[in-house]
Amino acid sequence: MRKSGILMHISSLPSPYGVGSMGRAAYEFVDFLTKAGQKVWQMLPIHPTGYGDSPYQALSTFAGNHYFIDLDILKEEGLLNAEDLGVCEEVENPQRVDYSVLYEQRLELLEKAYSRFKKNAEYEKFVEKQSWWLEDYALFMALKTEFEQKPWTEWDEDIKFRKSKALTKYREKLRETIELHYFIQYEFYKQWDALHRYAAKQGIDLIGDVPIYVPMDSADVWSAPDFFQLDEERQPVVIAGCPPDAFSATGQRWGNPIYDWNKMEQDGFAWWIRRLQCAGSFFDIVRIDHFRGIESYWAIPAQEETAMNGQWRKGPGMALINTIKTALPKVHFIAEDLGFLTPEVIQMQKESGFPGMKILQFAFDSRESGNYMPYTYSSGSVCYTGTHDNETLVQWLETISPEDLDSAREYLQWKKGMSLPREMIRLGMSTVCELFVAQLQDYLELGAWARMNKPSSLDGKNWVWRATKEQLSDELADEILKLTILYGR
Repeated sequence: MRKSGILMHISSLPSPYGVGSMGRAAYEFVDFLTKAGQKVWQMLPIHPTGYGDSPYQALSTFAGNHYFIDLDILKEEGLLNAEDLGVCEEVENPQRVDYSVLYEQRLELLEKAYSRFKKNAEYEKFVEKQSWWLEDYALFMALKTEFEQKPWTEWDEDIKFRKSKALTKYREKLRETIELHYFIQYEFYKQWDALHRYAAKQGIDLIGDVPIYVPMDSADVWSAPDFFQLDEERQPVVIAGCPPDAFSATGQRWGNPIYDWNKMEQDGFAWWIRRLQCAGSFFDIVRIDHFRGIESYWAIPAQEETAMNGQWRKGPGMALINTIKTALPKVHFIAEDLGFLTPEVIQMQKESGFPGMKILQFAFDSRESGNYMPYTYSSGSVCYTGTHDNETLVQWLETISPEDLDSAREYLQWKKGMSLPREMIRLGMSTVCELFVAQLQDYLELGAWARMNKPSSLDGKNWVWRATKEQLSDELADEILKLTILYGR
C-alpha cells in the first residue's frame, strides 16, 4: 500500500509551556495528518535527554522524556493548578525550545504533581510490570541528583561499581526521589498510550527511532556494564563514530561506548530484544538508526580527540538480525542504511528484509558516493526529502554547488516561477517507494534557522525548532492532500 507521512518530533509541536507535549497539540497534529491524507507520523527518540539535549543521547533507552508530559492533562487530573502553571516563564520565541528553562522548571512542577498523587491499583500494576528497567532507571536518576548531576563514572566507588550494600543503602536513602521517578514514568506511559490509541483510531501509524548506541552516562551502561567494551575502571576502551568523508574531514566522534557484541550474543542478545520490544510497544514502525553499524562499526580509541584514527570492526551482522526477526515477528522495522555502504552492508540489508532509506537531497549532491537517483529506487524502500540531520530543502538549495543545483533543476524539469522545494516533494511523492516522508519544515519552506540538527555541533541551535499553530493550517493540509491523492498515496 502506497502511503506518505510527515517527520516532526514531539518537541516541535505548538504546545504551551515551552515545548511540544502529548496534550492537545499532539491530538490536533494527528487531526492535521488525517486532513492531509497522511498515514504516518515519524518522530525522533522519545527518551529523557542528557547533555546537549539530543534525543539520540538519552539517559535511558526505556524511559520516556518527562518534558513531553502534558501539564494541562495533569491539571485536569487535579495534580496541578493554575497557580502552579503560572510559574512557567513566558516563552519569548514560540518557534524555539529553551531547554535551560525546562531544566530549571519542569521537574519542580512534576514534584508538585507527585505530592498530590494518590497511588492506585493502575499505578502499582505499572510499577510491577516495568520493574525490570524502572527500578534501575529511577535509582540512577535519584543518584544523579544525589551526586549533583555528575556522570556515574564519578560517583563514589561503591555505587559506581553497584556493590550490593551500596545499592541497598541508596535505595533506602533515596526512596522518595526514586518513587517520584516511578510516578513520572507512569504519567508518561499513560499519556503516550492514550495518544497512540488516538492515532491508531485515526489510521495514523507512529514511526520512532532507536539509536544504535546509548550514551556512556546512562542508566543502560551503569546497570549493565558487562555488555559494553569498558576497562576495569569502567571507562570506555573504544567509542563510536564515523570515519572522515566528504562531509567531515576528521569524521564524527560520537563518544558512545561500543557494545561487547560477543558477550551480548552469549545470552541471545536479550538486552537488544528487550529494547526493541519496548520500542515496538511505543511505535507501529521502528527505525534502527545507523543500521550499518550492525555489520561493522567504526571503533575509535577512547583517548583520541577526533574520529580519524578509528578502524572498522565486525559487528554481529545477521546473527542479531535473525534473532530480532525470530523474537519480534510482529514488529515492523526500517533500516537507516545511510553512510559508508560496503557490499557486506548492502547484502545484510537485503537479507534482513527491512526497508532501507533513500534521501532525495543525496541524489543531487556530488559529494555523496552512493547512487540515490530516484529512478534506482525500489518499492520496498522509504523515500525522504531529508532527515533530521539534513538541511531543510530551502537551506540545502541555497548551499549546494551551482552544478548540483543545475542537475536538480534539470531532473525536475524546473521552470522559472516554480517552487523548487515543492517540486522535490512532488518528486518524492511520485517515486515507486511504498512510503514517502517529508519534514514539516520542507512543506513550510523554512530556511536554515529551522534545521533540526547539525551533526557534531553543540552551538545551542540543535533540537530547538518548533511549529506554530498557524502553520498547521487547513490550507496546507488541503495542498498536501491534493498531492497525496494525485500520486496514489
